[in-house]
Amino acid sequence: MSIWTRIAAALSALTKGEPLSVVFDRLMGAGAPEQSVGFTIAVLALGAKMAKADGEVTRDEVTAFRRIFMLPPEEEAHAARVFNLARQDVAGFDAYATKIARLFNPEGRKICADSHSVLIDILEGLFTVALADGTYHDHEDAFLAHVAGIFGLDEPCFRAVRARLVEGAPRDPYDVLGIPHTATTDEARAAWRALVKDSHPDRMIARGVPPEALQLAERRLMLVNAAWKEIETRQAA
Repeated sequence: MSIWTRIAAALSALTKGEPLSVVFDRLMGAGAPEQSVGFTIAVLALGAKMAKADGEVTRDEVTAFRRIFMLPPEEEAHAARVFNLARQDVAGFDAYATKIARLFNPEGRKICADSHSVLIDILEGLFTVALADGTYHDHEDAFLAHVAGIFGLDEPCFRAVRARLVEGAPRDPYDVLGIPHTATTDEARAAWRALVKDSHPDRMIARGVPPEALQLAERRLMLVNAAWKEIETRQAA
């Protein structure tokens, strides 16, 4: 049974009039399915809050979900239903973001760019949704920065994710690796190796990223490798 089929079954309570935020709590609470379900609901719920308030799910948005979760055609209806329900729910995006943060970062610690977590994976998924229409707006940047803050992700971490995913965004190689400009070659190499290691499919699945979303690591790895090469070249000159 696919993750989408399982989510659709869990959302059957919505036909009885329960708001999505209540069903969301049930899915994310004690005894809930594994974190891959939480990851999917998180991306959809926050992605819906970031989307336009009116209209139906656009083809671009569904395409973005397909890129993240490799949706087979028969599952698109489940994704669209969850997305539309999240968009209509009264709970604000900050409420969803706070619930997610408590699940994956219960101690509220600061998460840096060089220490990967499922919260960074979720932020990358949201960036993918934001970029679905081919543009990146100021209000989307503010939204994502706010979500990152709720998650406990520090400013360098947010800049690193944005640099890896947004074409035309400032792409300082040190930001991409999540290290200060004063870092030595050895420190840069260590940060690069850690990010490559954390992007391995086994590591990503272990921290709750569903197999459907593993391709999120592809662009990250490409830019992480490019950043390391640029720093290595600079410091060797």
